[in-house]
Amino acid sequence: MKIKLLFLSAFLCSISFFAQKHEFLNEPKLTVEDVQNMTPSIKADAPAEILYRSYHYRIDYNGFMYSDVISRIKIYDKDKAGDYLNTEISLYEAPTGSQREKLASLKAYTYNFVDGKIKETKVEKDSKFKSTEDKNYTITKFAFPDVKNGSVIEYHYTVETPFYWSVPKVMIERDIPAKYIEYVFETPKQLGYTINYKGSLAPTFRDVQERNIYGGDHFSYRFAYENVPAYKEESFVRNNDNYKTSIKAEVNSSSINGIFTSFTVTWEDVRKRLYKNENFGDQLKKMSAVKNILPAEIKTITNNVERADAILKFVQKNYKWNNDLDVVTDKGIKNLISTKIGNSAEINLLLVMLMKDTGIKANPIVLATVGKGLLRSYAPSLSSLNYVIAGVEDGKNIFLYDATSKFSSRNTIPPRALNYLGFLMDEKEAKELNIIYPDNSETDLVVDAKLNTDGTFSGHFSDTDKKLYAMMAEEAYADNKEDYQKEYKDRYKFPFKNIKSGTDENGAFSTSFDFDSDTFVDAIGNKLVFNPLLFLYSKNHDFNQEEERKAPLEFYSSYDRIKKVSITLPEGYVFENVPKSKKFRTEDNSISYLYDVTQEGNKLTVETTTTIDDSVFPKEYYLAFKQIFDNITKMEGQVVTAVKK
Repeated sequence: MKIKLLFLSAFLCSISFFAQKHEFLNEPKLTVEDVQNMTPSIKADAPAEILYRSYHYRIDYNGFMYSDVISRIKIYDKDKAGDYLNTEISLYEAPTGSQREKLASLKAYTYNFVDGKIKETKVEKDSKFKSTEDKNYTITKFAFPDVKNGSVIEYHYTVETPFYWSVPKVMIERDIPAKYIEYVFETPKQLGYTINYKGSLAPTFRDVQERNIYGGDHFSYRFAYENVPAYKEESFVRNNDNYKTSIKAEVNSSSINGIFTSFTVTWEDVRKRLYKNENFGDQLKKMSAVKNILPAEIKTITNNVERADAILKFVQKNYKWNNDLDVVTDKGIKNLISTKIGNSAEINLLLVMLMKDTGIKANPIVLATVGKGLLRSYAPSLSSLNYVIAGVEDGKNIFLYDATSKFSSRNTIPPRALNYLGFLMDEKEAKELNIIYPDNSETDLVVDAKLNTDGTFSGHFSDTDKKLYAMMAEEAYADNKEDYQKEYKDRYKFPFKNIKSGTDENGAFSTSFDFDSDTFVDAIGNKLVFNPLLFLYSKNHDFNQEEERKAPLEFYSSYDRIKKVSITLPEGYVFENVPKSKKFRTEDNSISYLYDVTQEGNKLTVETTTTIDDSVFPKEYYLAFKQIFDNITKMEGQVVTAVKK
């Protein structure tokens, strides 16, 4: 499979000495006009607008970092701005409990214009709870009271943290516009940081220089943005945050008492840190714990790849993922073996160890999930990792395995892990890999129908997914069978019965049902007019973006989507105005469509095939997709006539 190039607009801001005249860290006073104004300044229909937001990160000489965040947002339509009426602050606590972040201060207010003056309502209550995504995080959540159309909501908080090496990523572009956003990062010169800047939006003001502040020499990085448009999220993108402008500081070195130390500047450094980690490398050393786990019938399989497949099935059957994502273990491999439940690292490190125990060349592959964001090969970072899978080397091939899913198989791993890059970490080196689905998936939509003399249709429908799509469908069905089948009822607005879902002997996942419907035919005199694709024709499509495309087009897999509808007429009827077959494609044949028509007596079959030959396309292909799918919509809008002789 070929991989089309993906271009990211990104650069690294190193220490250079330049400045533009602008006063940072100068919170403007709230004015009557701010509260009274009901007209968005940047986008006319914006439900809310950031008036001022400041992120200020400063590190002291004791190694503590203070995050000062100020946010002031104008609400124009509170019913559409719900995401901004509740705020969450995440605080991390090390698994050992020895170090933790704390919320040093919090003030929040709602402002309204009442009786000719600004009325201030203070947020009195907040709540704390453990994160459902990562139990090492405690969430402080608060809601703004008395919010109306026209309100201004504001909060100030400071987080104190000993984890100076873990600086939060700041998203500059958001789904609402911003009049002003600033980012300030200040660190003693003894600590060196790389400022990773990603995205297409350039700062209005920059000030990067050395400063004598807080009683000593510091590196200071200051960026400010004015009149930032709302980022409109695009379809066919795995994670839109990957393409928004953002800033993240990554520690790279320290120089204390004349001793220079380099931190995680290469992926080899990340590998060394992981193998020294008690929750990663030390776990992999506990091979004695897995000695007698596998049954003899698996150990005696002679082919390495087939044995690896069998070990995957064994782990899937006997151990359960607890839905926690991490690149390191939580309670350890021995606890997983005894309790049968563990986080993603525990499940897949056990998989690696069991494979190693039978002589398979297996090693962990570390990566970031799609939700975490893209890994950058030029910016090595342990904190950017949150997942691990197993890699099996057999000759020149490296096969991917992931036992967190009960339905995965060799190279068919959950979409959350298909995030471009990963690093195979063995005991000697770190090796960069493409983490993509290497095969072609397929969806077959098949209808076998009979036209009745009263103008109704009776028939059978099946929806069959293969390869990666089969795994995704099977996971969704296992998660909630009723909701999965309800989607068909929501999609097809006609009566059907005998709905069934399941996997066949080849691993394909199908859903089928029988139907009787009177909604497909228009009777015109003695003629019955209908679309030969019945309920499968495309009335419209999703490649309808009018704004300039920003992100590449991302699919989890290259694919074929096949629709096949066979219609049999009753005795004494014939077809008229039968559409003709047609094919169109892009010049490089990467996107193609076939509309194929065949007729045998009173039976008409229309088969369409849409082929997308890669999983990722540069944004420049968007127009080609739009043109192809415009033509598909036209082709599939054709009708046929049945006439009684």
